Amino acid sequence: MNPSTAVARRLVSALAAAGVEHVVYCPGSRDAPIGYALADAEAAGWLRVHVRLDERSAGFVALGLSRASVMEGLWRPAVVVTTSGTAVANLHPAVLEADASGVPLIVCSADRPHEMWQTGANQTTTQEGIYGTAPRFFGAIPAGFPADDRLDGLVLRAVTAASGALSADPGPVHLNVGFRDPLVPDEPWQPCLPKPRVVDRVSRPATPVSMPPHTVVVAGDGAGRDAVTAAEEGCWPLLAEPSSGARLGHNALTDYQGILGTDLAEEVEAVLVLGHPTLSRPVSRLLANHRVTVVAKRPQWTDVAGDARVVPGPITVRTSSQNEGWLARWKRADHPAALTLKDQICAAIWADACRGVGPLLVLGASAVIRSFDRCAVPQQRGPVAIANRGVAGIDGTVSTGVGLHLGLGMPVRVVVGDLTAAHDATALLKGAAERDVDVQVVVLNDAGGAIFAGLEHAAAPRPVLERFFLTPQDFYLEGLAKAVGARYQRADTTDFLAEPVRGRSIVEVTLPPV
Repeated sequence: MNPSTAVARRLVSALAAAGVEHVVYCPGSRDAPIGYALADAEAAGWLRVHVRLDERSAGFVALGLSRASVMEGLWRPAVVVTTSGTAVANLHPAVLEADASGVPLIVCSADRPHEMWQTGANQTTTQEGIYGTAPRFFGAIPAGFPADDRLDGLVLRAVTAASGALSADPGPVHLNVGFRDPLVPDEPWQPCLPKPRVVDRVSRPATPVSMPPHTVVVAGDGAGRDAVTAAEEGCWPLLAEPSSGARLGHNALTDYQGILGTDLAEEVEAVLVLGHPTLSRPVSRLLANHRVTVVAKRPQWTDVAGDARVVPGPITVRTSSQNEGWLARWKRADHPAALTLKDQICAAIWADACRGVGPLLVLGASAVIRSFDRCAVPQQRGPVAIANRGVAGIDGTVSTGVGLHLGLGMPVRVVVGDLTAAHDATALLKGAAERDVDVQVVVLNDAGGAIFAGLEHAAAPRPVLERFFLTPQDFYLEGLAKAVGARYQRADTTDFLAEPVRGRSIVEVTLPPV
């Protein structure tokens, strides 16, 4: 067996043994040895392979697959495989999001052998360290690396680092694999199921936390049900962002941003923070001006003022006395302002998802998720709502939804603005040999970046505001849908919510421009 084939097969075997179930493969020549090994491993039932053409989209599909594993409590990283050169650079946005949001992810990049570096060889760049400080682990596998237990150990360390099993700090990992010619296997492979090698996650006991009666709970992205439990145990108001997983129950508020502008906010004695809050300036001011206790499950946490008390999660709440009147006053003050048409549509989408029979939600960045934050009314049960809030970019939003569907097998509704839709335009493109996905993209088309109309930049001269901030695009969504083989629907109401999400579709809702 030639060395490149031997390393690729051992690498794939080690990934499967370490618990990897999904691999996103991007076609190329230098990564072909891994592609051949993946095809055989998938045929043997070890794992599932998803072939994607665009590396940037592929990175976010893998991120969505990893998020699906996290939602199931498994914390198994998906792997994205690329060829050498610019293909590796195109994964950088997904790597940064995985780093900031604490989502396990493994990049496996093929590389030229060392003797071809710095020679001007085709598709050759410096790939080692290309992602800077983002990866939790970097493993160099040079051409000629022995395909034996040493490679197995390296892969196990990589998967363990990505999952955060020992560090409680999940995130991206980079394996850079050099291959020499020949890149084609010279004999067939009928793989035998590898012996599992998985490092168990370290569990932590609950930390008792004492808070004063006039506490509020802020639940940022990924806070989860722990925030709901803490608010209920303390009888405190719950200020939960849409992607927190905690915007539900009796204590959760709808327009908490409005209340933070009233005198009631001056009575706050302390703030308990879970997850990663990012959406509103009123919450940022709250965190900057009050005693803050942050529940941290990994080494990155939110601390606006720099003086927060940090406790490891999970927690149990201790309070000197429950003050039901404190919560009641916040509930009485919760009167959402008049809703725009966009807000009304977002509120209807949220309410539909709360019924528990609809699709999962993926919420786009900028103005869209902020509309949900202003108007999504908490119910007794909340929807599964995901957003890429680690670095809050607009890239890869639809691709993340595709990955979630592939990982969970459930229909997904992605709600985005027109610029986010354009940015990830090819996400619904499907290879002729790939399975279809049940993903609906709802595009709230208000002709540009509406978020800037609510920022200080709105005072710019109109020509400057339009060209440099709102940036409306000549983008034909119906033509895009036809080009990628998706169904298209123009909607003036929310009647589309009554239809099941099946296959790939785009629903365009035209809104008044900003």
